[in-house]
This record gives sequence, structure tokens and C-alpha cells, in this order.
Amino acid sequence: MKKILLAEDDHDFAAVLKQYLELYNYNVTWTKDGEEALETFKKSTFDICVLDVMMPKIDGFTLAEKIIDYNPEIPFVFLTARQLKEDKIKGLQLGADDYVVKPFEADELVLRLSNILKRGTQKTLNQNTTDEVTIGKYIFNPNRLELKLSNHIQRLTQKEVTLILFLLKNKNQLVKRNVILEEIWGNDDFFSGRSMDVFISRLRKYFSNDDKITIESIRNIGLEFKVKE
Repeated sequence: MKKILLAEDDHDFAAVLKQYLELYNYNVTWTKDGEEALETFKKSTFDICVLDVMMPKIDGFTLAEKIIDYNPEIPFVFLTARQLKEDKIKGLQLGADDYVVKPFEADELVLRLSNILKRGTQKTLNQNTTDEVTIGKYIFNPNRLELKLSNHIQRLTQKEVTLILFLLKNKNQLVKRNVILEEIWGNDDFFSGRSMDVFISRLRKYFSNDDKITIESIRNIGLEFKVKE
């Protein structure tokens, strides 16, 4: 039974959503504000977090940042009644796995959560078979979520690790955007596309100290992770 941390201050909405998720055999812990959610997260283990953006005490974005600091591997989804572009961009930058605008059908959320958890399980299995890998001047350790250059260690999120593994598997060849999106994000909608762009920008920054490593974009076609020997 997968465990969900639900942070939502709308009592009526949260109660209905919790009951619905439990019908699909999820174990749901409901917290009523960001502060309670953070304390609950620190005391237990969860498979995924569902966070309302607008909450008292600690808002959803700030809560996500604190949760990532505590456990960078945890996937999370934002719920919001606002459709502001700025909110979506901020959610992407934080590494959200999805961003769901209210009102929405509960079975849609269930499907999205199921897809995220399935991808996470498969990628964890794949990563556990991979030890340290040399990429140019860097040492990449997917199990420890680390990218090392000399004495500097860059801590990675689970999704960053997954994306690097995929790019490594397909290095020095052009991979279409939709293939990357389907493999890593599970779909190729607008949200996922913007999210991928944010993650690619991060990886370019991480690998910027080795001029033999580049991530080249071909507009509207795809990417090529070039590693010169």
C-alpha cells in the first residue's frame, strides 16, 4: 500500500479526496497546513506528496523546498486553484512531478499518481544496478544521487539522476523530445515539456566545467548529449 502525504487546508475537499484515494488502496495521511505537513513528513516515510499551493503557516512551494532538503528523492504533485503561469514555472523549477489545477476529476489525480509511482519504482530498480560512472571529468554515482568533480559534490534529485542515466544510455545520438518526455515524464504535454526544459538547464549547469560535455538542442526535434572521448 503506497503512502501519500496530503497537505490541504480545505477540509471538505481534503476529506473527499482522502476517501477517494483510499478506495484505490492508498494509505493517506492528511495534514491541514504546511507546518503540520512538514512535521509529519519528518516523522514518517511516504511514497509521494500531494501539496496544495495556498496554505496557511507554510505555503506549498516553501513546503516542497523544505521536503526536498530533507529527502531529495520524494516525488511530489502540486494542487492549486490558480492558473497563473508564474505558479507553474515555480513548480517546475522546484522539480514537481505534476501540477494539477482545481477543479479536477479525482480519478484523473489517481491516474497521475499511479503513473508517477510506477515510473519511480522502475527507475529505482534500474539505478540500483548501476555503480559509479565516469563522464568526462565527472564521477556520477546514481545510487548516492551524486555528481562529483574533484572535491565538489553536486547533490542530485531522483529525476535528475534518471534523466542523466537516460542521456548516458543514448549519448552522442539525437533523441527526440517526445521520446524523452514519454520515458522520463510519462507524457509529452505542455507541463512536462516545460519541466524537461528546466531540468536540462540544470544539467547544463552541472556539467559546465567540462567543455567536452554538451547538451545540444535542435529546436522542436530533440536533444543530443555529447561526450567527447
